[in-house]
Amino acid sequence: MNDINHIITIVFAVCYYAVALFLVRKTRFTTKNLCLCGIVIAMTIILDSIRIPLPTGATIALCSPVPLMLLATVTDYRHAIISGWVVGILAMFLIPVWYPVHWGQVFVEHLICFSSLGFTGVFGTDKRYKILGGMVLASVLKIVGHTLSGVLFFSQNAWAGWDAWGYSLAYNFSQNIPLCILSSLVILVLPIKTIRYVAAEER
Repeated sequence: MNDINHIITIVFAVCYYAVALFLVRKTRFTTKNLCLCGIVIAMTIILDSIRIPLPTGATIALCSPVPLMLLATVTDYRHAIISGWVVGILAMFLIPVWYPVHWGQVFVEHLICFSSLGFTGVFGTDKRYKILGGMVLASVLKIVGHTLSGVLFFSQNAWAGWDAWGYSLAYNFSQNIPLCILSSLVILVLPIKTIRYVAAEER
């Protein structure tokens, strides 16, 4: 069973990075793009540091996906994917709950669960339903990354009578499903066109 878990995780991670690297292969940054990404990275780190504890032992961050989702929606989703990788690296040093217990966790969870939020804009951002579809994809990728990380690296914390999969699903669903739903609702109620217009004027 342990070998199967490793195979599933490796296949998911390889496919994810192959697609993500393909999408960002020709990305270019202007000075203003870099400044905007820096602000988004800082906001994500700050929001992810503010957490609400849950009875399961998990914690819900304060809408930390919103900055990266918004960046993917109003400017360029490729910038959001790359910014997510930067956040994943910085989180290891700046957010205590993101301290890795194994080097493999960095590639399965840290670098995937933040950069996946950039997929919010992968279907287009001119229609609300396209943004919604992107947010669903981004949320699923994020939750899968967390869950696989829980199965591989945190199974020793499973509650009595729970196997690795049951524990990881319960733990990660309890914190990430509400977080992703709330963050998606925030994005959907924001005046995207106005924000996009302002961002374009700034550039």
